[in-house]
Amino acid sequence: QVQLVESGGGSVQSGGSLRLSCSTSGYTYSGYCMGWFRQAPGKEREGVAAIASDGTAYADSVKGRFTISIDSAKNTLFLQMNTLKPEDAGMYQCAAAGLFWSGFCLQESAYNAWGQGTQVTVSS
Repeated sequence: QVQLVESGGGSVQSGGSLRLSCSTSGYTYSGYCMGWFRQAPGKEREGVAAIASDGTAYADSVKGRFTISIDSAKNTLFLQMNTLKPEDAGMYQCAAAGLFWSGFCLQESAYNAWGQGTQVTVSS
């Protein structure tokens, strides 16, 4: 059974940085999609960043500020978030795909395993 556990969330001021981690168990990274999603109160969950064997993808709103990476030896996913803005606040979840996905890795449909999330708060 795949388990994903996020950590690293917290409260920061606008312009600050956070680094999120997603540790996994029962999962071996094989180049399939792994990603970060976020959901703010009253809004739909959105894909923020994703990584797969063919590269990385980012939502337009975070390009140039967020960096997704993976330690494949430890099967751990990271999200470095710089120059945070109040609109970046929300519950951040990591996700992992157990099968090859032919679409975009920022799509929720690509994933069959989700973490519980870590909260990010950004004050102005």
